Amino acid sequence: MLGAAALALLVSQAGGGAAHADEAADDLLMVSSVAPVGAEMLSLDQLQSQAAEGRLTAEVSQQEVETQTVPETVGPAASYARRSDTPSATPSDPEPLVSATAAAAGLYPEPPRTMTAGECEKGLGTDKKFFIKSRFAVCSGAEFRQTWIRNGTPSGESRFVLLAIGTVAKNSRTMHVQYRYTHLDQTGITGTSGLMITPSVTVPQKWPASAQSHQGGLIPGAQSWAALKAESQPGFIHDLTFDKGQGSNPDDTVFAVYEPSVKLQPTGGWRMTGALSGSLFFLAPRWDTATYISRSGGAVFSYVVSMPFSTKAGAKERLAAQHIKDAYTKPTATKPTNSSKSLPGQTADRPLTRLYHDKQRRTDNRNEAIKTCKKNWGNDYASGGKECDEFPFSGLDP
Repeated sequence: MLGAAALALLVSQAGGGAAHADEAADDLLMVSSVAPVGAEMLSLDQLQSQAAEGRLTAEVSQQEVETQTVPETVGPAASYARRSDTPSATPSDPEPLVSATAAAAGLYPEPPRTMTAGECEKGLGTDKKFFIKSRFAVCSGAEFRQTWIRNGTPSGESRFVLLAIGTVAKNSRTMHVQYRYTHLDQTGITGTSGLMITPSVTVPQKWPASAQSHQGGLIPGAQSWAALKAESQPGFIHDLTFDKGQGSNPDDTVFAVYEPSVKLQPTGGWRMTGALSGSLFFLAPRWDTATYISRSGGAVFSYVVSMPFSTKAGAKERLAAQHIKDAYTKPTATKPTNSSKSLPGQTADRPLTRLYHDKQRRTDNRNEAIKTCKKNWGNDYASGGKECDEFPFSGLDP
């Protein structure tokens, strides 16, 4: 899923379809490949130039590209496949926070829960395979490219982008996935009129394995590239829900791997080679019924997300942000003194996690902070509206 590993197609050798009489003896080959969303499409002249220079090989060995896991994934899904080395895309200009006091009072701004196809493509840019807008809105995508070769010479090229945009509405237990086909482009002479595209979705693993899901929407059967091109907004919707009461203790938690894939089948006498198996990066949803948050429960994506605190002048959270910055950049200058102090929360593989069920540890964390403040600034350290900030917060497990 998330990451920069190459995605691939599920494809099959296929013939059939009528060829023109004068083309019956032609050697027709379609080479499939996968590129990041936003990659430049070559012109026919460029393709033929590459072929002439020996940089375009018609016969590509069949290969299986392994499924990879987004590096920000947490929970059981993090071990489903090899972790990608490339971080996922995240918003370049995240929304600013309210003050730390307001955040503590429950006024932290609601994370975004929607995403358009345009936002997904912009987030993925030219080199990413996964975009994390928030813990309630993520997307995976790739460009599937076909090079059409007649008698050893490139005759044309086509492509399409498939996006899988996952969102969760507020107070909902449904993961809503919008699939969109975009950039259905071609140049030269191709076989796209008979290129059949079949999407599919699987849930190859879930925790606990006994949990049963409800699925909604309609996954279409095979559609031709040309038919999709003729639609104004080609795509479809698919939903996945797990009812409460099926999860693991203490919070009735269900985790899952949700994996979209696509299969190509050329007709009209074209045979196929290239990357012959694979899928888009999978989504990693999670459901729970934590009573301290909501009695009805909800859903979220199992990815580490960043909290944007700003130290810029005028930012409401500037003071809290400066304290956090000091904790990371000058840990030995913070209290209590510890020369080997190293705080989590800066990387996806060492995140801050919620500490709720261990009430005693939360109490001990708070008491230690108060004791340290009194030792350094006196018993009346809180007079005049002052606060003795602690980081990581007492409700988090460092």
